[in-house]
Amino acid sequence: MSLKIVNLTKLAGLAVLLAGCSSMPPPVVQRVEIPVFTPCVKMEIPRPAYEFDKLPPVVTDGEIILALARDWPLGQAYELQLEAVIEGCR
Repeated sequence: MSLKIVNLTKLAGLAVLLAGCSSMPPPVVQRVEIPVFTPCVKMEIPRPAYEFDKLPPVVTDGEIILALARDWPLGQAYELQLEAVIEGCR
């Protein structure tokens, strides 16, 4: 008789445990967005070949000024391209 009570007690305990497992709420799935670094610069803008950089060491001041004057539009165009790329990153 006591063996029967022990078995019934074990069976009742198992039923309680199983009932507790089935009554748990389903897990809540949360979407977590993590910022990932991606470079915003897609292309490399080549640096212009400035005439000033190609001047020999022995040139007159006038030649240097003329070379700088001819390089000015190239520098302005290069600067505008760089600003456009940087603006795309904002």
